[in-house]
Amino acid sequence: MNKTLARLVQHIWYKDPITGAWLMPLGFLYSDVVRFRKFLYKIGVLKSQRLPVPVVVVGNITVGGTGKTPLVIWMARYLRQQGFKPGIISRGYGGQASVWPLAVTADSDVAEVGDEAVLMAKQSGCPVVVGPLRVAAAQALLQANDCDVLLSDDGLQHYALARTLEIVVIDGERRFGNGYCLPAGPLREPINRLESVDMVVVNGEKSADHEFSMQLLGDVAVNLVSGEQRTLSAFVGIASHALAGIGNPQRFFNKLAAAGISCKNHPFPDHYCYQAQDINFGDQQPVLMTEKDAVKCRAFATVQHWSVPVVAEPEAAFAEKLLNLLKRKL
Repeated sequence: MNKTLARLVQHIWYKDPITGAWLMPLGFLYSDVVRFRKFLYKIGVLKSQRLPVPVVVVGNITVGGTGKTPLVIWMARYLRQQGFKPGIISRGYGGQASVWPLAVTADSDVAEVGDEAVLMAKQSGCPVVVGPLRVAAAQALLQANDCDVLLSDDGLQHYALARTLEIVVIDGERRFGNGYCLPAGPLREPINRLESVDMVVVNGEKSADHEFSMQLLGDVAVNLVSGEQRTLSAFVGIASHALAGIGNPQRFFNKLAAAGISCKNHPFPDHYCYQAQDINFGDQQPVLMTEKDAVKCRAFATVQHWSVPVVAEPEAAFAEKLLNLLKRKL
């Protein structure tokens, strides 16, 4: 999706209720198809594959990123600390590999396996395998690694893989947009799908008692060429650029503004495939970007380009419930 079309779609879903209402009949049709497909799995017409280890799916019911990947990385680290041996599977969205599934390392080619997969391999310390067929990816991971729990980054709607737990992540700022299903709105499934999941995590401030809040924390920028680290406060008073190709770029821009940094903002579509000219703005001002963008830009970055990594921090009650649910399923 190009930048212009992406902006138009986002405007309709989150700011233009009139156009969304005109498209609502298509949204109803889409939701009926979704329900029917799920029904076929429930009655066994379509088959789900159950694996010998627990599978925890971390997904969302809206199009675009909500903070799933940072949460998966946090969960992988946390479960390792608790004595588990987790592995991670993912779609490898944006990857153009000719053969799937693929094992991913921190040095894998982003063009082949996708940006999020490289980020997870780099930060989680766990084996990562990607592929469009989640069952095949999971089987490949288990064959090559000694894992006792699988974390699926996305895949909530991929019912071919049976799951032990379902965790949905919501963008606390945008929630569900106009509340319509595709293409009228951003929903992949009707909102009542949340009633059947095990936990709901809100990236930001929660608005209901059954939800768990999560914050994305990070106050350091890392130079893409030299590796130098500076606190974000070092950029206060310096005219800068900010770019983000994530589900909600404004969240990143707001973070920099809250740190007192004055930036010219450059939003890009989620999983955007950057070229050198996309991050060169014709001046020598610092360019701040998310770590997800940085893994795709490092090859042609200059000393003016900086990554701002973040880590997820869910509330303590989430960790407690995750552990209790997993132990109950083992």
